[in-house]
Amino acid sequence: MMVEIPQSFVVRQECEKAAYQNGYRRPLDERDGWRGFASTTVPGAIHMAATGTNGAWFLALEHTGVIAELGLSPEPMVGPGNARFRFESIRELYALLPRVYQLASSLPDMPLRTFEEKTRDLPRRTEAERLVVQRVGQDVFRAGLLDYWQGRCPLTGISDTALLRASHIKPWSECETDAERLDVHNGLLLSALWDAAFDQGLVTFDDAGRPLLSPCLSDEAKASLTWSNPIPLTDHHRERLAWHRENLFLNSR
Repeated sequence: MMVEIPQSFVVRQECEKAAYQNGYRRPLDERDGWRGFASTTVPGAIHMAATGTNGAWFLALEHTGVIAELGLSPEPMVGPGNARFRFESIRELYALLPRVYQLASSLPDMPLRTFEEKTRDLPRRTEAERLVVQRVGQDVFRAGLLDYWQGRCPLTGISDTALLRASHIKPWSECETDAERLDVHNGLLLSALWDAAFDQGLVTFDDAGRPLLSPCLSDEAKASLTWSNPIPLTDHHRERLAWHRENLFLNSR
């Protein structure tokens, strides 16, 4: 579907403001009414347009991982990027842009790139030196999970950063590559109690994101492990959780 997209001065200014405030501060060429922007910190350009100051607004995305995670229905229209989306107001567009940037900064292979950049010149000869590199990786992984899960335990809703833990589904030591260790789909952002239970194989999750409690837990512990919502999972998460259920979950006394 072809849509006439004029770029008035007001529309252009609004697009620039929206992009700049959400991490996309490098302007690209304007083509066919679409104003493009890139970021110096995350991959994947964005493009914005509108049918007028009081009409619909459009966002085109290049990052296929972000597109898949958003789960929105694309608009069947010609334009830049790999998918285009329609919004009835610029307020709706503004509400989505922070999530676009969060996903672009946390999805593979962005954490891996950050880790490689931070550790490029670090020695790895001794065990102590290798532990320093591992700590850097764990910090990068935690930062990625905080972005991906929007700073909140998806199971309990807890958002106090001091109470949140970056939980590997397949443990760091069991991963074969740094890419697997730093993949946010190999992690959950859990509150401290849930993290401890998950790490010890006392809880795991089914494919719908609902907790499975080990019979090894006491009744008191089971009563303390409260939750509000199932965890929203991708197929990538489900693949790792199947490994966790098979290899770590304590399913018998």
